[in-house]
Amino acid sequence: MTGQTDQLDLLYSDTEEDLRAAVRALLADRAGHRTVLARIETGSPYVPGLWKSLAGDIGAAGLLVPEEYGGQGASHREAAVVLEELGRAVTPAPYLTSAVVATETLLALAGESDPAAELLGGLAGGGTVAVLAVPLTAAPDTAPDAAPDPGRGTGAVADAVAADVLLVPRADGLHAVPAAEATVVPQTPLDLTRPLARVLAGPGTGSRLAGPDETRAAVRRGLLAGAGLLASEQLGLAAWCLEESVRHTRERHQFNRPVGSFQALKHRMAQLWLDVVGARAAARAAADALAAGAPDTRLTVAVAQAYCAKVAVRAAEECVQLHGGIGMTWEHPAHLALKRAKSDQLALGSAGRHQDVIAGLVGLPAPA
Repeated sequence: MTGQTDQLDLLYSDTEEDLRAAVRALLADRAGHRTVLARIETGSPYVPGLWKSLAGDIGAAGLLVPEEYGGQGASHREAAVVLEELGRAVTPAPYLTSAVVATETLLALAGESDPAAELLGGLAGGGTVAVLAVPLTAAPDTAPDAAPDPGRGTGAVADAVAADVLLVPRADGLHAVPAAEATVVPQTPLDLTRPLARVLAGPGTGSRLAGPDETRAAVRRGLLAGAGLLASEQLGLAAWCLEESVRHTRERHQFNRPVGSFQALKHRMAQLWLDVVGARAAARAAADALAAGAPDTRLTVAVAQAYCAKVAVRAAEECVQLHGGIGMTWEHPAHLALKRAKSDQLALGSAGRHQDVIAGLVGLPAPA
């Protein structure tokens, strides 16, 4: 397992680069931007067969699952690489919600709960998709206490429409509820590539996995890992926006010159490059801290989210603007990146919420 040293390691290993190449090739072949745009038109963004190839054939779904439970026994660093590529392609897939958040939640219970361990085996092979039934906006330091009672209906839960099993926190603990026993009411999301739904799973449905105290700790562990690795998705999205902007401004000519040669645009893209470099450092630090179980993981994750969320939005906005008129059209994928970036800005805690966490951890007054 990588990342198990006292020294922070931000570099990508050969294994991570090989994994990146495999995921990028799969997405280019099966889920390019044109394919995603076409799927959105159908009302169901998930590309048929993609999850089986990504989760099962490549083995990406089991990266965080130890081998004893049927997983790959890798680490958050490898999962971060997968999320980078999913962010670059703005891929509709329940990877963050199932392979990271739900998986980490179950890992916290696997040693004490046989049903949790059995569920992990299904998640690791990609045959089962599990989703934690808390709102997408739930931050690690507030959930599950701030989550509505799922018996009355949750807030907007990401990827609930794709779930086989819903992990539902209740007053008496965490329950695994088969999707067939719950009512999933689709909502209208800003980001059409990450469907949202309200989940209703009344008392008596599903099987109990853990008590209240264990549930609280497990859910917070799941959301902390999700927030830390969401930074890698934001990094991948921002990097694509920068590369696409550079490509377009090289090819687009005005007054017999590439528009990218104009000094004002050079400065904007140079600043964006600096932002992306900083985001890469922050995202990699969060992934490495999660992989190593570092004592300052909460702080590192909060820093990554506070920074990367803003960079992704700025990169997507610049991508739209630097493409001129074509960037404003439905046919160009720039709007996919912008909507995902804006949605991610609120996911798993807003930047302001993470800044408050940073202030509390380092003993500084929070900004007014």
